[in-house]
Amino acid sequence: MGQYLIDNNAISYFFSGLFTEKGMGFMAEVLDQIPTISVITEIEALSWINPDKSKEQIVKAFIQDATVLTLTPDVVAQCVSIRRSRKIKIPDAIMAATAIVHNRTLITSDSDFKNIAGLNVIDPLNL
Repeated sequence: MGQYLIDNNAISYFFSGLFTEKGMGFMAEVLDQIPTISVITEIEALSWINPDKSKEQIVKAFIQDATVLTLTPDVVAQCVSIRRSRKIKIPDAIMAATAIVHNRTLITSDSDFKNIAGLNVIDPLNL
């Protein structure tokens, strides 16, 4: 199995059971490894509010088990390069830059990541 960086939407879709059977199986395999996320995903996931507090606990446990890649000078430089080449939100540019710098394939269902030079993307909705 490859090296992946997991976007928040992939986490929420997985825990909500919204992927196809193949997408759910792929995500389960990825999550069986030590999952890797960006600090952006950590912030987004921990900000999620759900009336079912047990789901919030599942997300918190997931974050505790994950490797969190933080901002580094290389990630910042790559983020600036991405932002100068296209219109993209800063959190998404940080996520893309983190994946590129750490040579990870980004798992996301967000179309904003299409056509970013050097970024490999897998969308579990399309498996």
